[in-house]
Formats: sequence, C-alpha cells, structure tokens
Amino acid sequence: MRPKGFRQSRLLRDEMELDNNAVVVENLSKRFRIPLEKKRTAYENLIGLFRGRGSNYEEFSALNDVSFSVKLGETFGVIGPNGCGKSTLLKVLAGVLYPDDGQVKISGKIAPFLELGVGFQPELSARDNVYLYGAIMGLTGKEVSRRYEEIMDFAELKRFENMKLRNFSSGMYVRLAFATAINTNPEIMLVDEVLSVGDEAFQRKCEIKIDEIRRDGKTILLVSHLLGTVRQLCNRCLLLNNGKIIAIGETEMVLQEYDRLIDKTRKANI
Repeated sequence: MRPKGFRQSRLLRDEMELDNNAVVVENLSKRFRIPLEKKRTAYENLIGLFRGRGSNYEEFSALNDVSFSVKLGETFGVIGPNGCGKSTLLKVLAGVLYPDDGQVKISGKIAPFLELGVGFQPELSARDNVYLYGAIMGLTGKEVSRRYEEIMDFAELKRFENMKLRNFSSGMYVRLAFATAINTNPEIMLVDEVLSVGDEAFQRKCEIKIDEIRRDGKTILLVSHLLGTVRQLCNRCLLLNNGKIIAIGETEMVLQEYDRLIDKTRKANI
C-alpha cells in the first residue's frame, strides 16, 4: 500500500498535463524513523513494549514541503551540504522511495544515475551484464544489440567483454555501468555525483557526454558538490538545507546564497 499523499499521477507520465515542464514536484515530504536504541531480538522488542518503549525512535525529516518544477530540456542543479536531502529527492523522483506527502509528476523516460551498477551480477560476464542492465533500464534485447558496440567503446572495455564482473576493478565497473545507462536514450536524466567517480580522464569523458545530451535538449537534474560544474551546466538550481528549500532560481544567485549558508555555518561552529 502506498503512503497517504502519494498520488498515482507520477505513473501517468505522458498522459498528464505538464504544460512545458518535464518534472513537477508539489509539497513533497519524506520522513525516516531512526531507532534510539538497538534491539537485537524479538524478546528485547517485547520487553520494550511492556516497558512503554515500543516507539523508541526519533523522526528525521529528510524532505519538508519541497516544491519546484523543471522545464523540458532544462539542466537543473540541486546543491546543498551533506545530509540536506539531495539524494533522497532524486530517489523519490526515480521511484526508489515513496514520499510521505505531496506528489511528483513526470513526463518522459527517466534514467537514474544514482547508484551505478545496481542490478549487475558479478558472476556474469561484462557482455551479459550490459544486456541485463539494459533490460533493467527498459531496453529490449534488439535495442541493446544495436547499441552494444557503442557502449563498449565508450567504456573502453571491449577486450574484457567476456570477463566475469567480479574480476573488474571498481573503475571498470563504474565505466561499464555509466556507458550502458547513458546509451538508454533517456528523456530525463537524474545524475547524483556521477561526475566525481572514476579517474580524471573518465570524469572528463562523462562531462562531455552529458554536455552533448544537454545540448540535444534532454532534461537533466544534476546533484553535485562540484559547484564549477553546476555553474557551467545549469541555468537554474535549488539549494536544500535540512530538507527545506533555502533558495531557488538563477544559478549564480543560488550559489551566492550557498556561500552565505556555508559561511554562517562555519561561524556558528567557531
């Protein structure tokens, strides 16, 4: 059963009236329960109930009444300090998490670049994993076959296509996952710190590819601590802190607000 407040509208996608927007987020909230003490057994849980500690947890609000929209073809940045709710927001948009309140409306095929390689099987070859990952991302076998050589060329892993994934280095693993995901031809990309993984050459390659997709008119939501990249790619962005929107608008204005937030936090901790 889905949480109260989550509407079926995110599943309607292209049937929805979104005007000129690819993503519309309305009054979105997401909360987590954090246990205050660890109970290892059923007996300890039962004793806790008898002692009146059955709800011995605190509620953490990861997102609190967040609303914004992203235009079709826009590259939109999401910034903020660690723990501010950026990754939670993208997971809700990707459908990995359901919100407790509010709604999300999405028009188009999404490719979430959140945890690259989720769904990979280490005992299968790189080739088999490309087909598996492509299926997870919504491609048919024929579509993967048409794009297979391009995927392996981008990842620079053609010579390793028959090697089991468990023998790959972490860098090879990420390259294969990114190359597969980027070739699913998404209309909306959710990118969470992908540009900060891998070696410098791969990071640059990813930046060039994402810039190509941006210039092709695809919609991108970019979460990053690399403020220079946000400044370069995004016309607009939003600043989150403690699950709330602090600022939203033109990138330069929001980055200045972020600098003020960091400076205020630094002074408060002196």
